[in-house]
Amino acid sequence: MHLTDPDINALGDSNARIRVYIGNRPNTLIEHAQPGVSPLMAQDIFNIGQACGNGWRKVFNVYAKLIFALPSTLGFRDTTSRWQDFRDSRLLQAGSGTALYFNEPEEFSPDVLHIITGKTYANSLTVASSLYWETPEFAINKQRNIVVCPYFDYRQLSNAKIVFLIDLLEQLHLPMYKN
Repeated sequence: MHLTDPDINALGDSNARIRVYIGNRPNTLIEHAQPGVSPLMAQDIFNIGQACGNGWRKVFNVYAKLIFALPSTLGFRDTTSRWQDFRDSRLLQAGSGTALYFNEPEEFSPDVLHIITGKTYANSLTVASSLYWETPEFAINKQRNIVVCPYFDYRQLSNAKIVFLIDLLEQLHLPMYKN
């Protein structure tokens, strides 16, 4: 299926504990893609980057860097020792705990972490009025486990801002942060 098909709601793990929402889609074909939440396979991230350009490579790189910066006790990294290895071997695959959504869900599940990329996109969603803006770039809704951050791009979501984002995520007191 072509990833611009509106029947594809997300790429990644259908049981993802971390769901990232983005306001655009890669414009390419993935043969095995299916309606709903479609897990990626090895090489898909590389292939999407090749077909769709540097912007999508940045999205995947920043997503992997974020996951890799989370406490290892959350269990996302498995045996990978570098964020690049996580990106290439686990990110957005079945069982990874990660997903990239192209649409706002009907309901934000309370046991999942929701990250909305980009203030403009966040303000276009129905949850916009329920967000508390911590800074001009970061917002939070603790009741729905939502955090808004800059778009997944190196210039917009730098390593220092990833650290700030993780601090906001820890404020949510999700089950995944409890031992």
